[in-house]
Amino acid sequence: MNIALILSGGTGTRLKSDIPKQYIKVGSQPIISYCIQTLSTHNLVDGIQIVAEPKWQESIRLWIKESDPEGKFKGFSVPGKNRQLSILNGLEDIRSYAQKDDYIFIHDAARPLLSKKQIFDCLSQVKGHDGLMPALPMKDTVYRSKDGKQVFGLLNRSEIYAGQAPEVFRIGPYYEANVRLLPDQILAINGSAEPAILAGLDIIMIPGEESNFKITTKADLERFQKLIEEAGKGAGQE
Repeated sequence: MNIALILSGGTGTRLKSDIPKQYIKVGSQPIISYCIQTLSTHNLVDGIQIVAEPKWQESIRLWIKESDPEGKFKGFSVPGKNRQLSILNGLEDIRSYAQKDDYIFIHDAARPLLSKKQIFDCLSQVKGHDGLMPALPMKDTVYRSKDGKQVFGLLNRSEIYAGQAPEVFRIGPYYEANVRLLPDQILAINGSAEPAILAGLDIIMIPGEESNFKITTKADLERFQKLIEEAGKGAGQE
């Protein structure tokens, strides 16, 4: 069984919006609905768990009526102090109905352009491994600096990749890897794959997608709005 965990507990402070970015309406629906719909209609996804603040859960339930046509929504989990604790809360709830050898598919609500191909690639290629993450190779030269002012080293660009969500992990080993970091180490975790890597799990990389960007800044939001506008115009001309 493959369970998608959508992380929607962020407040979006960098966007300086009145509401969290994932709930801003773009086109005919809020941003979170785009990935819910893509996951709901994919035949490799068996269930959807959503991490969200309680005050937004009723609104999400209303949106799900339109964006989850296959009825895959399982329930809500509460956000933690950081992203990784939110994932752990989701894992705790998912373990109540999934098995340790099932997979958790972790995705950000603020990445609305998740493609069906990326879902297929992740869930088909993770088999036989503890986990998987899409990654993009670095295009620019990468330097090291201790103070942000003076360069003191050059990194080998061919060995550096930018990780993306979604990330997929076998539930049992991944849960244990996270619990091992409690109570304090988990607060310093920056990426979903970090606990798995620290635990020595078998994590592979596959090609990511440039289009699967995360809406973090106002420029990101405007980029997504433009893409939806253009898609709507294209559909109207068919």
